[in-house]
Amino acid sequence: MPNNPAQNNFPFVAWLRDVAPYIHSFRGKTFVIGFAGELVQKGGLEALIQDVAMLHAMGMRIVLIHGSRPQVQEQLDLRKVPSHYGTGAMSGYRITDPAALECAKEASGEIRLDIEAAFSQGLPNTPMAGSRISVISGNFIIARPVGIVDGTDFMHTGLVRKVDSESIAHSLLNNKIVLMSPLGFSPTGQAFNLAYEDVATATAIALRADKLIFLTEYNGLYELNNDGQKELITELSLPQLEQHMQALKPEDADLKVLLQHTNRAIKAGVGRVHLLPHDRDGALLEELFTHDGISTMIAASDIEHLREATLDDVGGILQLIEPLEEEGILVARGRDVIERDIMHFSVIEHDRVLFGCAALFPYPNGIGELSCLAVDPESQGAGDGERLLKRIEARAKSSGLKKIFVLTTRTEHWFLKRGFVRASVDDLPEERQALYNWERKSMVLMKTL
Repeated sequence: MPNNPAQNNFPFVAWLRDVAPYIHSFRGKTFVIGFAGELVQKGGLEALIQDVAMLHAMGMRIVLIHGSRPQVQEQLDLRKVPSHYGTGAMSGYRITDPAALECAKEASGEIRLDIEAAFSQGLPNTPMAGSRISVISGNFIIARPVGIVDGTDFMHTGLVRKVDSESIAHSLLNNKIVLMSPLGFSPTGQAFNLAYEDVATATAIALRADKLIFLTEYNGLYELNNDGQKELITELSLPQLEQHMQALKPEDADLKVLLQHTNRAIKAGVGRVHLLPHDRDGALLEELFTHDGISTMIAASDIEHLREATLDDVGGILQLIEPLEEEGILVARGRDVIERDIMHFSVIEHDRVLFGCAALFPYPNGIGELSCLAVDPESQGAGDGERLLKRIEARAKSSGLKKIFVLTTRTEHWFLKRGFVRASVDDLPEERQALYNWERKSMVLMKTL
């Protein structure tokens, strides 16, 4: 029997449909991506550039900031120049003497050329095939010296004073990728060695970026679960981030500096900050185009939002329920029906993408119907269905309803575990009994609130 091409291609088609809402949501948005010099050192540059090129092709505005710490150290070692660092609160900062500054310039120059070369490749049968990407770099950063701290002169180590956001924004609007190095200059022309995290954070703030993405040695943030095992934290609000920072140990000084930059960015209005591992191939794409991502995302408030639906949600609701209607799990509803009943729906969204919906229809005598409960298959098991059920129950109570019922053909046990009990058609309101579909023979389940 010949293969069915449609069946063979279904996983790809389903995947493409899953990521389409993210592409629409991210188009025209500004992403500032800062990556550690270790990514270049370990051979991950080419893969990262290919992923960034794809984002650019999808209409996202990209600013890249590279780090260069290991490359600077290599230059110092070759010249047999000792390295010096600050102590205490400044323990992560290099003391940049004139020799170290020359090494920083050389290291940044080499990395910048490697990045520009990687964007220029367009070999057939590679992700860069047919790409025509223009990269622009320049003196976008005005810097100031760290100065003398606790008696230590940091010489040419600097901090960002100002970002030329107008020039960067102009380049982004002209479809350029902006590339920035961890170097800055004073108005008098003096050069300073900067932390790439500082450059990335200041740039994201100046541009009011939608996302600030760090690719570092840290694979996100972790906490201990009830079994005492480390568990990845996929999402953090700003208050939760500050609590996490307070719990860090002295040996986590470098991580604390990174989180301080994160905290600063979120407080200044950057939409999201992502902390990704630099040694995971494709981490950038996985984080942006999957529901839970692969690492930690920080926002000012809870990223997941449970709310009442509006007419703007009709398309997203239809996308959620149509596969269930095709399987016969839900009764078919057209767009006109959803638009008519939209005030009855609640939805759950994650980073502006709908992942679940449910509706409440009130009847006389204090009874309501829970209807059209649907959760995206990719996020099932994450508790979205439970949260939607609780939302509907809260809406029912606030409306003075004493009971809710649901009609189902396949999910009886899910509702029974959540306090519903078996009932009969005779227990339904008379108006609903008249509409009962005897061909579907749906089970009636009821819950007292």
